[in-house]
Amino acid sequence: MSYPDCEIYNKYPVDLEKRVKKAIEERRIADPEGAEKPFYIIDLVPLVTRFLAWKKDLPRVQPFYAVKCNPNPVLLKTLRSMGAGFDCASSDEINKVQALGATNEDIIFANPCKMSIQIQHAKKVGVVRMTFDNEDELVKIAKYYPEAEMVLRIATDDSHSQCRFSTKFGALMSDVPRILETAAKLKVKVVGVSYHVGSGCGNAQSHAAAATDALNVFAMGEKLGFKMNLLDIGGGFLGEDNPSPSVADVAGYLNPVLDEFPAGTRFIAEPGRYFATACHTLVTCIHSRRVIKDAEGKPTNVLYYINDGIYGGFNCIYFDHKHPLPFTLLLDDLKSRPIAPSTLFGPTCDSIDCICKDVKMPLVDIGDWLFFVDMGAYTSCAATHFNGFDNAVDYIYMYGDKVLTPASFETVDSVKKMLSELNPDTKSL
Repeated sequence: MSYPDCEIYNKYPVDLEKRVKKAIEERRIADPEGAEKPFYIIDLVPLVTRFLAWKKDLPRVQPFYAVKCNPNPVLLKTLRSMGAGFDCASSDEINKVQALGATNEDIIFANPCKMSIQIQHAKKVGVVRMTFDNEDELVKIAKYYPEAEMVLRIATDDSHSQCRFSTKFGALMSDVPRILETAAKLKVKVVGVSYHVGSGCGNAQSHAAAATDALNVFAMGEKLGFKMNLLDIGGGFLGEDNPSPSVADVAGYLNPVLDEFPAGTRFIAEPGRYFATACHTLVTCIHSRRVIKDAEGKPTNVLYYINDGIYGGFNCIYFDHKHPLPFTLLLDDLKSRPIAPSTLFGPTCDSIDCICKDVKMPLVDIGDWLFFVDMGAYTSCAATHFNGFDNAVDYIYMYGDKVLTPASFETVDSVKKMLSELNPDTKSL
């Protein structure tokens, strides 16, 4: 299929469109009154595929999924069933993953600056490993949780990333000796180093450079009597199909540096978008439309109003620098319809609730569906109830073309059983 005047349709995801139609029908059967509400299709195939690829390219690095990226319980259960741990930033996230059976060894409290009440909660529930990046945090730890095992987060060059974190977190290498000396004086145990090259990192060599700095911190710690045995390489791994750089690209630079760490060092990572992005498709319905025409009646611009927006799943436009583009369903006469610059608005009365502007697309009707790919990372987790709209809170779970029943993901064990039946490669995990 070719649309010379509509570039986004030249790579139309035909297989995905079939699943969208199937999911829409499933919803109509299950909830006729709510059939036109926005919803997500969560396909576990990309999630499983990426986990298997990770184990191939970085076999000694255990992924600790960044819960903040998308805390959907089925995602958490699926990742847990394959052997993932969890990067938690709050008491609530810790509680979520412990409810799935995650133990102390499966959790890192990876928020470098924590409220004292949350430190006390971590102590109460037995989460011992957590990050820090400054001396004041060490004072809190010494007071509220002296048994904790601390991981020093260092600053990195994150200039190649979508979301830069070193402006907020990370000790400068020049400050590390003083911080470690303070830890020794306070008798706080420092067991390792962490870093984060920034969310959505576009440079394959960034991890290797940061890991080299971490290796130097290991040496500094050893001189002060700290027996460091953990390196947390953070996140930053891209989640779309055919990313550049890929995990394999990163591994090519990173693995030789990991070889230099002391024998017995444990390696973990905090991927979020890498797992969550591609497994979510957001499906929305056009509830209103305004067609602007020229003197001959030809559409020159079309304004569409859909049932999800920037206060819902499309908050990623502002929070995550994303540029979602709409795909229509392939209606029988779609190719014969005029193509016009189109602007999509969300359902609220706020004029900034705009999803995209002047996108060339075929003229579609009120009641037609639009779908958006790669909508799993930093979307539903930050949705609001602004203007009284619930936004996309419903889900259809699939494994490729197969619609999954709720019984398939009641527990971590049931998910593991389901995956082993659908994909024999998961039996080795």
